[in-house]
Amino acid sequence: MDSGICFSLERTHVLVPFNSRDDLLSGHDIAEEIRSLQLDSAASEVNGVINPEDAKPEEVEEVDKMEEDSNDNVTISTLEMQAETSKVKDKEVHVSEDVGAPVEMEEDNKKRHLNVVFIGHVDAGKSTTGGQILFLSGQVDDRTIQKYEKEAKDKSRESWYMAYIMDTNEEERVKGKTVEVGRAHFETETSRFTILDAPGHKSYVPNMISGASQADVGVLVISARKGEFETGFERGGQTREHVQLAKTLGVSKLLVVVNKMDDPTVNWSKERYDEIESKMVPFLKLSGYNVKKDVRFLPISGLLGTNMKTRMGKAICPWWNGPCLFEALDAIEVPLRDPKGPFRMPIIDKFKDMGTVVMGKVESGSVTEGDSLLVMPNKTMVKVLAVYCDENKVRCAGPGENVRVRLSGIDDEDILSGFVLSSVARPITAVTEFDAQLQILELLDNAIFTAGYKAVLHIHAVVEECEIVQLLQQIDPKTRKPMKKKVLFVKNGAIVVCRVQVNNLICIEKFSDFAQLGRFTLRTEGKTVAVGKVMELPLGYNS
Repeated sequence: MDSGICFSLERTHVLVPFNSRDDLLSGHDIAEEIRSLQLDSAASEVNGVINPEDAKPEEVEEVDKMEEDSNDNVTISTLEMQAETSKVKDKEVHVSEDVGAPVEMEEDNKKRHLNVVFIGHVDAGKSTTGGQILFLSGQVDDRTIQKYEKEAKDKSRESWYMAYIMDTNEEERVKGKTVEVGRAHFETETSRFTILDAPGHKSYVPNMISGASQADVGVLVISARKGEFETGFERGGQTREHVQLAKTLGVSKLLVVVNKMDDPTVNWSKERYDEIESKMVPFLKLSGYNVKKDVRFLPISGLLGTNMKTRMGKAICPWWNGPCLFEALDAIEVPLRDPKGPFRMPIIDKFKDMGTVVMGKVESGSVTEGDSLLVMPNKTMVKVLAVYCDENKVRCAGPGENVRVRLSGIDDEDILSGFVLSSVARPITAVTEFDAQLQILELLDNAIFTAGYKAVLHIHAVVEECEIVQLLQQIDPKTRKPMKKKVLFVKNGAIVVCRVQVNNLICIEKFSDFAQLGRFTLRTEGKTVAVGKVMELPLGYNS
């Protein structure tokens, strides 16, 4: 597919969530525990900020699928220390200035919009692939590329120059590691895409989560180079960790691109490609993906741009008969969202610009210029002065869109990350406790999970300390039914319904009503210890 494609980039702003504490996530091989309990996340998405790991307890009947990750125990002091070490910074990507005039809203609405996150182990080639997409789209000119080539050569890192398009600050370029989530926009004839370039290093997993929590589709980049696939896939590697996190965060579709196929250790070998696919498929199934329906594999070279914008010739890879990357992205189908549902937009950032401007992803409903809305949980009535989608001012925006909304009636100092812009007629619920269904993954040093257990709760853009105040019942993982005996504590692998309490009001929904705002994770000391769903909200709490 060689159709015209246009790109624009925008700066990623990050606002530290209320009581924000960034965790450093270390990988764990938890595939065995995912086998029968995956978080049911098809067709849902979550909005996030730095370290927004989602999850929310859920109904006993909806115990179908649960997601998993790592685990640990948490203290306030360690959280504060970690918050200092893994903050996302603003990222600017320089592209050619002739991006083109803003399109009319009516034209925009003819095209579907998908959020795509690039995930995978460190050095798999995510930033290089993203940079190559920009270059192939004509948004980075030859002079800029030559400048980056010289800069990379001066650092004795000749092969990194494409990554410099996405990795714009000096720390990223010197270390060769993405820290921030880069963001880009491009269009095909049928679709508009927001691409999020997530960091692969385990120290920046919270930032990866901020990208994945906003995505509908994941592009898992795997290095085919000898030894590199094995490093990412073995216990503790980010290939495994990112897959499990993506599924937990609602990334329902996955493209697995086997990168670096041009490497001398590979040389477009079908045997190497088949080996990687054969090892990934069972793991993807254990992680909750329907491989036949929701996953697609394809070989590429991110550095050379092979099999990305156009299909590669038989002279390069005689055995490949499938699509190129752009075609595969264009062919992905995700469930339609309801633009007439109650409006929900978790706020991930705010700033002043001729009024108060909030940023986030529309999770439900639509927003139109002139609308009256509520900012929850502080119940402040606001009016929508303007709506921006990408860089274009539009009259309205529907679910799935990443938008900036200019408001009147509230000062930016009265808004925190994790607040939700909500409809007046059906406002989101604000609570300090709720009932949840949890899948326990791996507790620190095989600790016991019981009443009084404390962790950090991540749900959409919210990061809050929480405490388990009561274990209500344990679920039999085989029958999916409540067990009769009273439960006092549970260990790794257990499914338990419990009551969770937080210090401040947070805006959440039952998973059965809004999956995007009803799934969460519990983390301690940089590791995910449990994933869950919001099961019940207490009576009497309301907007």
